[in-house]
Amino acid sequence: MNLEHILFFCMKNPLIHSFTTDVSDVALPSKFTFPFHYEPHPLALAAAASLQEHIISQKWFEKGGLQEELGKMFGVLVVQEKDGGLGYLNAFSGKLAGSNNHDGFVPPIYDMLDENGYFLRESKKLEAITDELLQLEENAAYHEHITKAKKLQKENEQKLDAQRLKIRLERAARKKYRATQESQLSTADFKNLQEKHNQQRINDRFLLREYEVYLNDKLAVHMDVVRSFQEQIAELKESRRLKSNTVQDYLFAQYNFLNALGESRNVVSIFEEFTGIVPPAGAGDCAAPKLLQYAYSNNLKPIALAEFWWGKQAPSAIRKQGYFYPACRSKCEPILGHMLQGLDVEENPLLLNPAVDKELTFIYEDEHIVVVNKPAEFLSVPGKVITDSVQERLRAKYPQATGPLLVHRLDMSTSGILLVALTKEVHQHLQEQFMSRKVVKQYVALLDGIVNSKEGFIDLPLRVDLDNRPYQMVCYEHGKPARTRYEVVAVENNYTRVHFYPITGRTHQLRMHAAHRDGLNAPILGDDLYGKKKDRLHLHAASLTFKHPISKEQVTFTAETPF
Repeated sequence: MNLEHILFFCMKNPLIHSFTTDVSDVALPSKFTFPFHYEPHPLALAAAASLQEHIISQKWFEKGGLQEELGKMFGVLVVQEKDGGLGYLNAFSGKLAGSNNHDGFVPPIYDMLDENGYFLRESKKLEAITDELLQLEENAAYHEHITKAKKLQKENEQKLDAQRLKIRLERAARKKYRATQESQLSTADFKNLQEKHNQQRINDRFLLREYEVYLNDKLAVHMDVVRSFQEQIAELKESRRLKSNTVQDYLFAQYNFLNALGESRNVVSIFEEFTGIVPPAGAGDCAAPKLLQYAYSNNLKPIALAEFWWGKQAPSAIRKQGYFYPACRSKCEPILGHMLQGLDVEENPLLLNPAVDKELTFIYEDEHIVVVNKPAEFLSVPGKVITDSVQERLRAKYPQATGPLLVHRLDMSTSGILLVALTKEVHQHLQEQFMSRKVVKQYVALLDGIVNSKEGFIDLPLRVDLDNRPYQMVCYEHGKPARTRYEVVAVENNYTRVHFYPITGRTHQLRMHAAHRDGLNAPILGDDLYGKKKDRLHLHAASLTFKHPISKEQVTFTAETPF
């Protein structure tokens, strides 16, 4: 296929863009992109480069632009028509510059911002109900009557308690008086005294009830007003709930997704089958589903997909301008699981055992502990699919060992020292050293960028990104403390070699602290989660110092850095 043919094809549909570079010699991929773990195909890279030039020309993300505060995920989909014509589609996740529609980008599955659309019209009605509800809840008269009612209710309780005490004291006095008069009075006169006191008790009860009614009547003046407001508030809340459900049901009905087999499924049924939950907000509005939906709707064959971030990174998650990222899990995985049916998709590399031809190096061994040097791309413990791991291989080598064996873990992509306990008692002793932070760990990392400071301390609390596991994110509200000390060793051709000394041991701690803008703002070289993929993750557990659980000697083990 020549370039002229490609350009002619793209002119037939304004949303199918022609390549600005000659791609006639680029071979098509044998399979479609696996969207959750991939390296962009050269065609997708060429398409992304053209889209990035367009984004720059629009100045959306420059100072003073509409999206100055934060960046955005963009996507490109290389497509092919039945006659062989090749081009690519553009998309963005969510809305861009306050709109769901921009020239040159595929449309949303459903435009919630359409001024004449049902969703926006009914959403405005919901906002009106919410505003009315807020006015009622904040009404000055409502709160004034609540305050007066609470004050009066307290005063009434005090008055009633005082009256009850007065009655009890008077009753006790009468009882005491009768005791003194029983021997002084005749039987008839004492009987008359008893009847008089009984009548007084009946009168006290009656008067107490009447007094309570009187006090409650004064309280009712305020409570009636309060109840009137509360009834109106309850009615509005129920009205809002019903209308919200109606609008949500309508919205769900608009999100129907095609796949390569021509089958259409609604988003509710997709999520019900995949997760058993209601679709989260924004499901279907990401770039990848938009691109595939447009391709299927226009009889275009998807060839390759890539998504990248443009603009400032968020304060919590790590997104760097121009870096490619996989599709999100919580919103896109169920939808894309349906949409990719009928396509020949690349295998999920996470289901392949990367440690097949790799061996563990044994640094030290006695009857109590073992120290091994784990290669990169080697699981520490069995995963959901892949069981081959350091722990499983050690169980086979030391069948007599008791306990969990591994005292700590390394990420699959991280190489270096792992400490192993051969008995349950030794494992417990070593774990106590880790938990009390008496173990000194040194990691060597090569960072993709230049760090100007010579040393420092990073304190960024971390938690899992619930919408996109296994990614971590910085969270000052719910995150667990994560602290790292670092030293810069050398700068090597725009890379920075550092030593990390983690004080805590959170998941992806060093990777996050390196890549995050409030950390070193330089991802570890080869970090396929928070940076750019290379031949390996350049992170190595180089040294471990601890007290031997039996000899009580301070020991240090090292493993040569392989990069």
